[in-house]
Amino acid sequence: MWDALWIDGRVATLDPDIDAAYGMIARGAVAAEDGKLAWVGAMSDLPAAPQTLAREVVSLNGALMTPGLIDCHTHLVYAGDRAGEFEARLNGKSYEEIAAAGGGIISTVKATRAASQSELTEAALARLDALIAEGVTTIEIKSGYGLDLETELKMLRAARDLGAARRITVKTTFLGAHAVPPEYAGRSDDYIDHVCNDILPAAQKEGLVDAVDGFCEGIGFSPVQIERVFKTARALGLPVKLHAEQLSDLGGARLAAQYGALSADHLEYLNDADARIMAKAGTVAVLLPGAFYYLRETKLPPIDALRNAKVPMAVATDGNPGTSPMTSLLLAMNMACTLFRLTPEEALAGVTREAAAALGMAGETGTVTVGKSADLAIWRLSEPSALAYHIGYNPLKTRIFAGETE
Repeated sequence: MWDALWIDGRVATLDPDIDAAYGMIARGAVAAEDGKLAWVGAMSDLPAAPQTLAREVVSLNGALMTPGLIDCHTHLVYAGDRAGEFEARLNGKSYEEIAAAGGGIISTVKATRAASQSELTEAALARLDALIAEGVTTIEIKSGYGLDLETELKMLRAARDLGAARRITVKTTFLGAHAVPPEYAGRSDDYIDHVCNDILPAAQKEGLVDAVDGFCEGIGFSPVQIERVFKTARALGLPVKLHAEQLSDLGGARLAAQYGALSADHLEYLNDADARIMAKAGTVAVLLPGAFYYLRETKLPPIDALRNAKVPMAVATDGNPGTSPMTSLLLAMNMACTLFRLTPEEALAGVTREAAAALGMAGETGTVTVGKSADLAIWRLSEPSALAYHIGYNPLKTRIFAGETE
């Protein structure tokens, strides 16, 4: 017998092999066994009466079931806040001006270096719980607020602690090339040496890294410097991704694609040719409407170019203290639709199927498909478009992680 069987639900599988919007099974059933999806299909195709097939049978009474949500780009582990910078921006200061004056990432670096691992974990748990309450079952968490060996490892350990403290899959990303720390001011190449020769190898040796990221931007690092990080990651057997084309077009997305990156993220200044290069490489575009909104940007990512090139588009919160202090993936979906003009189906795919691909987990989660993890969400809704429609309303009824209901 299966461990659990959910029946009579509207199952938005997001499976592209199902020829229906959202991969919808209008009157569907889903079974789980040993934490995996064991059967997915129409009620009429069940091999026997439901009560004879599973130890637990749950009727959804027409409610919507989707894959568990995936937040594939966050900076959830940090100390302090930057509310003062928010006020400064409203008074006319630009992101670049704030960073040049010692604010921005560096102000969070100071607070994060001063915090203990347990303090970082405790602070991040509150943010993580807000996402879990919205049906998130997988999350990516980056380092990058340490910028030294001790604190980068501390951040990554805290991220691993979160995965042990809550029933959620945590993927960690090393983002040592996030900014130049104060002690390396004017010596960015030397800092990249330190990242490549010392910090990243130590983090990988301790088993703390699932992927490697960087910030390719005028206020971050050049493509040449990022390529050195990518070469180190490749030598260590680690996949890469990149913050690219957020504030200017430096060719970061093209570089990421050349290294087979899992994703290139932000992409407001992406050009059409590089969108096609991303498509050929299978690199996912991760859209971050929270940062676009929060920074009051006006340059939209080239959604039509991404669609035309058939680049998969994921959506994430970019949860961080300075440019997107967001802990709602549902709000990110709404913003992706209202600000970037994604369709509700694209937005839901963006926080499930495409987000899984952006983490290298397409074979493990992201769709309601037999063999994948039984990570599911049941909603007080019947139509999947309503997930992107509401603002400030959480319609989650039940979150299921590895087949277990919470």
